[in-house]
Amino acid sequence: MGWDDLKKKCAECDKCALHQTRTNCVFGTGNENATLMFIGEAPGEQEDLSGVPFVGRAGQLLDKFLCAVDIKREDVYIANILKCRPPKNRDPLPEEEDACIDYLREQVALINPKVIVCLGRISAMRLIKPDFKITKEHGIWFKKGNYLMTAVYHPAALLRDPRKKEDMLEDMKRIKEKLSEE
Repeated sequence: MGWDDLKKKCAECDKCALHQTRTNCVFGTGNENATLMFIGEAPGEQEDLSGVPFVGRAGQLLDKFLCAVDIKREDVYIANILKCRPPKNRDPLPEEEDACIDYLREQVALINPKVIVCLGRISAMRLIKPDFKITKEHGIWFKKGNYLMTAVYHPAALLRDPRKKEDMLEDMKRIKEKLSEE
């Protein structure tokens, strides 16, 4: 399936109840030939309104970390597991993740990045391993199929606990190093 078909299929999706409350399907954004892909859990309010992932406060913070390690946002691809916003930004339900995961798998297959970075615990638990512990395992590399994967703190968590920003910066530096090695 190509990009246009995938976007259309996703925009018309009604596999779970979230389609009833969405303003926009938040498909993904960025370079469709990226070597680096970031994957979060689900869109928030600003993302639902704009149809673009990571544009709210957390996204603006992510942009600052990308800039700090000289990675251009337009050179990466950013998506979420869920393409519709859960009410009140609650955590995604397993059945909602199950309904959306094939769209993400198609995105990953089309992009075929070298490195995938999970933004936060929920994404890491779904994509790296079910018992992932973000405080202990952020920045650790995993080989999953053809992909080199790691997880970093979700930018929203850094807004709540700025003490973790230093860890995030170190993780982002290692991501940049890993990209230049690959």
